[in-house]
Amino acid sequence: MGFRAIDQLVRAVVLIGGIALVVLVLVTGWQVWGRYVLNDTPTWAERLALLLILFVALPLGAVGLRENTHLGLSFATVALPKRVQKGIAVLNALILGAFGFAMTYYSYQLVEGTWNRAIPLLGVPQAFQYIPLCVTGVLIVMFMAERLWFLLHPAHQAEDKGAD
Repeated sequence: MGFRAIDQLVRAVVLIGGIALVVLVLVTGWQVWGRYVLNDTPTWAERLALLLILFVALPLGAVGLRENTHLGLSFATVALPKRVQKGIAVLNALILGAFGFAMTYYSYQLVEGTWNRAIPLLGVPQAFQYIPLCVTGVLIVMFMAERLWFLLHPAHQAEDKGAD
């Protein structure tokens, strides 16, 4: 299920998340090396690692929502009639979309409010802590709009699968 453009976006998010994860491992490794081998802990490493965790976990969590691998509770609905299952799926997509919208709206306010303050030890705007929240909210809204489209237009889902 999915539009090709959104499939490409998902691939890009996974790639960027993977790169950020590799950098996170390298930074953490440098921090451990500095602490235990050089006896001189790089002070910026922990702060950067915390920032990178946000860039890894949040957008990939949105991808997990799209792929139904994150926070899925399908065992509660599989015994219900198909029509009820579809209604619950639509309601679920609407609630998650509203959550994504609120996440985007309120995290954008945090980005605006913290842009002129620097993260100690890194020297980048504190807004960088909230940008992943904003991006994740936008991704959730897009992914839930896509899910709603395919729930409400099942004929297009078959056509899209055949086009791959």
